[in-house]
Amino acid sequence: MTKDSSVATGFRGDINGLRAWAVAAVVLYHFGAPGFSGGFVGVDIFFVISGFLMTGIVVSGLERRTFSLLAFYLARARRILPALIVLCAVLVVLGWWALLPPDYKTLGSHAMFSLAFLSNIKFWSEAGYFDAASHEKWLLHTWSLAVEWQFYLLLPLVLMAVWKWRPGRRFVMIAMAAGLLASLALSVVSTPLLPTAAFYMLPTRAWELLAGGMVYLLANRWMLNARQRAALEAAGIGLVIASIAGFDTSSPWPGWRALVPVVGTAAVLLAARRGSRWTENWTAQWLGTRSYSIYLWHWPIVVALTYLGWQADPKAIAVGVLMTLVMGHFSYRLVETSASYRLVKLQQVWGAAALAGAAIVVVTAGALVRLNDGVAGRFSPEIEAVAAEKNNYRPRREECHLLSGIASPSCMFGGSELRAISLGDSHAGMIVTALAAAAPQPNGGVMEWSYSYCSTVFGVHPAPSTKRGSAYHCDRFLEWVKEKVERIPGDVPIVITNRTTQSVFGPVDTAGPNASANIPEVYFTHVYDTATPEFLAEFSKQLVDTACYFAKSRPVYMVRPIPEMPGNVSIAMTRAMVWGQQNEVSISLAQYHQRHAFVWAAQDNARKRCGIKILDPLPYLCADGRCHGTKNGRPLYSDDNHLSEFGNKLLVPMFAEVF
Repeated sequence: MTKDSSVATGFRGDINGLRAWAVAAVVLYHFGAPGFSGGFVGVDIFFVISGFLMTGIVVSGLERRTFSLLAFYLARARRILPALIVLCAVLVVLGWWALLPPDYKTLGSHAMFSLAFLSNIKFWSEAGYFDAASHEKWLLHTWSLAVEWQFYLLLPLVLMAVWKWRPGRRFVMIAMAAGLLASLALSVVSTPLLPTAAFYMLPTRAWELLAGGMVYLLANRWMLNARQRAALEAAGIGLVIASIAGFDTSSPWPGWRALVPVVGTAAVLLAARRGSRWTENWTAQWLGTRSYSIYLWHWPIVVALTYLGWQADPKAIAVGVLMTLVMGHFSYRLVETSASYRLVKLQQVWGAAALAGAAIVVVTAGALVRLNDGVAGRFSPEIEAVAAEKNNYRPRREECHLLSGIASPSCMFGGSELRAISLGDSHAGMIVTALAAAAPQPNGGVMEWSYSYCSTVFGVHPAPSTKRGSAYHCDRFLEWVKEKVERIPGDVPIVITNRTTQSVFGPVDTAGPNASANIPEVYFTHVYDTATPEFLAEFSKQLVDTACYFAKSRPVYMVRPIPEMPGNVSIAMTRAMVWGQQNEVSISLAQYHQRHAFVWAAQDNARKRCGIKILDPLPYLCADGRCHGTKNGRPLYSDDNHLSEFGNKLLVPMFAEVF
């Protein structure tokens, strides 16, 4: 997202215009504009441009024997850091007044990693870029700056080493081509296997920046006439537009698909067409000049709309886009341009010291926020108590709940004497302490066998659209369960708890909790794009067969679907409370039954066929025609569908039937 117009070839309006295409695509995608489902490819366009410019600076400097590694690094720091430091500082200051401790702690941590240019690694360790959880992270977009900075650190070192070994562009080109092919191959292989790592990490992104570098090295080898340049540019713009309109969040990324925008950008750069209506019109030049600042400020505004619950309001979105342009303009004029001018006038050592000092101040502030757990006491105790429920999930979650692999740790909760098994996906882990609380005391205990997104249905596979990696083996985990359960006494019951409806119909749609996306997240014999009658029949049969398999050797209990709320309960409540409002998070029973009718029918079929028993949580979670997300002003959920440790205890009387 950075820019540098000081390449040896001088300012190029087509490159500036390409930046406009990239930033417009990203901004409109994040604000949810129709037709921009693949707008995230704007980052790939930026990567190619950066590779082109940086290779030009390094190679031209080596050819003139004037290249200075220190000057290169300082120039990059002068371009990137001032606006980024200001952004992080503003967010940390505003966060003191607006963010509750859990959110403020997260912001403090992310500010540290962003200014250290390690945020791509941080976000990789937390969640996928397209995951809903990532879209409330104020500095999520800095992952791309981290990738670029890491590339800037390595590129001149590699090229200097190659030049010292064999001077000349030929050997530089060979080295860069080898790196490009290796990185591209790694990206293609890793994207389906390790999608989050492939998205965030430099080794699987470097080929995009190296592609830009190859364009710089090849640009002067071909002499193109005006017609050829126009055709090449049109083809490149066509590929960019096709990427923006044709890809979406279900497209595994980057992998081979990223070749489309990368090749398109490379074509426009190779065309080097002057006076193009695509790139050198006034709008493109204005946006391109301010693209870095616009990119920096747009995402916090997107998150702010989400924070206020206005992310789907057209008027709020229009205001958000306008604010992005205004903030980007003032950041460009008052920070980017001014800071660059002032830092250039300073001696190198003083310029570096000024940047380092400002960054250290903001990093220290972020560290203090993080070390103080988001600085409690800034809001009323009632608000902070509600906010804390966000983290009130069961103990030992990371230790006992499988995210990948095959064999469960088989954690015991309660006493040491095995009295029941909690089997299923994360919802089975969610209720395990309540099940243990219902077990006979003092020694009654419950064993947890839970696996993320893994419905207890034999033969199930994740649909490709879910982008789960090669380490994810729900089917093999269930085979492991079949083997292990044979060694457990037949009087030990299995309690099966799953978020089955999401597996069948996908997540709750934005239309509300009574609607579903209707896109299955699993398949058996072949992938279905929608939940067709054939898919539903197959799923129902497999669910019944699985329940009856276990019922042959022991008692089996199936828990009806837990009500899903229309948003994170504690977050919705606390944000309303901060503004002096009340927010009752709930759904109607009619909405609940509309979404979960299929699962209820399948469970009823299992009961008729092999006598499994049904546990219904609705009498404990719903009243007066509604299923509530709170009780006595306290959230029952740690998010929108997982009961908290407070909420799951309401089900202890229900689980008493198991024993």
